[in-house]
Amino acid sequence: MRSSTETAVDPEAALPGRILSLWRTFRIGARAEPRLLTLSLGIALLMMLPDALLAVWLKLLVDGIDQRQSSKIMTAAIATAVSVTLTWYLSVVSQRVQRKFRDRIAIVMESHVANLQASVPTIEHHERPEYLDRLAMLRDQVFTLDHMFMSLFSTLGWMFRLVITAGLLASVHPALVLLLLCALPAFWVSTWRPAVENRVEEAAIGNTRLARHLFTLGTSAPPGKEVRITATAQWLVDARRSAWEAWYRPVSRTRIASALWHCAAWAVFAAGYVVTIVFVADRGRGTTAGDVALVLAAGLRLARYVGNTAGELGFLRGFWLDASRRLTWLEGYAARSAATAVGPAPDRLVSGIQLDHVSFHYPGTDRLVLDDVTLQLPAGSVVAVVGENGAGKSTLVKLLARMYAPTSGRILVDDADLAGMNVVAWRQRLAGAFQDFFRFEFRAQRTVGVGDLPRLDQVPAARAAVDRAGAGDVIERLAAGLDTQLGPTWDQGAEVSFGQWQKLALARGFMRDDPLVLILDEPTAALDAETEHALFEQFAAAARRGASNGRVTVLVSHRFSTVRMADLIVVLDGARVVEVGSHDELITRGGPYSQLYEIQAAAYRR
Repeated sequence: MRSSTETAVDPEAALPGRILSLWRTFRIGARAEPRLLTLSLGIALLMMLPDALLAVWLKLLVDGIDQRQSSKIMTAAIATAVSVTLTWYLSVVSQRVQRKFRDRIAIVMESHVANLQASVPTIEHHERPEYLDRLAMLRDQVFTLDHMFMSLFSTLGWMFRLVITAGLLASVHPALVLLLLCALPAFWVSTWRPAVENRVEEAAIGNTRLARHLFTLGTSAPPGKEVRITATAQWLVDARRSAWEAWYRPVSRTRIASALWHCAAWAVFAAGYVVTIVFVADRGRGTTAGDVALVLAAGLRLARYVGNTAGELGFLRGFWLDASRRLTWLEGYAARSAATAVGPAPDRLVSGIQLDHVSFHYPGTDRLVLDDVTLQLPAGSVVAVVGENGAGKSTLVKLLARMYAPTSGRILVDDADLAGMNVVAWRQRLAGAFQDFFRFEFRAQRTVGVGDLPRLDQVPAARAAVDRAGAGDVIERLAAGLDTQLGPTWDQGAEVSFGQWQKLALARGFMRDDPLVLILDEPTAALDAETEHALFEQFAAAARRGASNGRVTVLVSHRFSTVRMADLIVVLDGARVVEVGSHDELITRGGPYSQLYEIQAAAYRR
């Protein structure tokens, strides 16, 4: 069975779809800042007129000098001064208005992308390589999506100038408009070039992600000790350079090829421009010196306008459109992944949670991580899930938390299909801590309190969670207790060890008082086995005391010797459940659990 998001590859690949993507992105800005957008566009168009008319004033000036008419000379001089002044003044005003508009739109766009990623109920987009590549490109471009609006304004302005310049050329002779045809190859290549280069860059984006990762390894503090002890600094430098060159080589070849086409296209325009000058200069008495000057100036400006228009359109097509397309893809992905189930989550468990022939493989792979798992987690029980690394323990937890949906089979909560419950409502019934926890570098109060956002700053709730997690010793060692800023990179920030961070993450997981499911996914892996066992004993005892709502506590560990207190022990091996029972039952049975328990226990006795 395929993931529903697996088929959602690139709905905006065709040009009409790209234009639609651009329009949808434009609407975000229009809704956020309609007044500033209108003002920016109006000024951008207005400032083009005096600039485009400079060729007319040059013609008037040359004719006035040639004909010795001081009135023409004075008119041309005044008009030129007014045009230059207006162009400068409007340019300054436009820069100020557009800067304000861009600053506000940048915040809107950045927030929009962050909200979209956070709103997806699953974590597939954080783990699937092709999605990570897209999101990496989007993250690089989101800070410049605001430029899209400036690029649109500039494009319209340059097109406005093109129309005026074409009219000026036609005023000398209608045939001169054909010079625009000579500009078409340059126009086409300029719009085609960025799109081609961008496709090649995107195809190799995985190498830039690797290069960035290697750079972080070589320059950040956490891996610094290992890098120095293992003397891997030069190896990291070489590996980063290799990854960067793997990206740059195809990009460089494409850029060179497109540059050659670009030169050839502009050579066509140059030839047309020379022919135009010769044609005008060779018209005899019907041509004035001012006409020649107008064509010279208008032709040069035409080249500039065509180049700038094509350049802006090239950016829009090759970069801004691609950024808009990725944003549209993310919007569509978030919409398709949005929780559509509306079923309520129960307030208490009666029978418990049942996995009914559940199988699962991660999107993009065919290897089953869980294979036909059928399991009953009784209400009010403490369940330990054990197994070697890679046995599927964390995947089982992800399915219970609805980070993924089963590839096949069902998860039933009191006989109701978990897939039919509203995911937000279900997650509000969950609590727990994970081995891949995040270090929230806030004040200790908030580092713990974020586990239950409505009680973020409630000190009694945080202290209760710290006590449940056995993290009181961590708080006691902090200079200001729960008011201590964590993280040495902040002013007066405290240095906290990995094990202490893990205890704080565990306390964060205990912020909710009455969860239906408490998940502890190797939350004490940084601690020794004896300490872990003592904490698990404490957690299990607390779970039994407070399980009036039928709470199921799931303890995940690869240490068999630390989960003896569990009511039910589930042994996973090779994606399958191989044994289920209490510690005494499994030891008596003499199966895989008993054998592995004895092996680990013997290792600890040495």
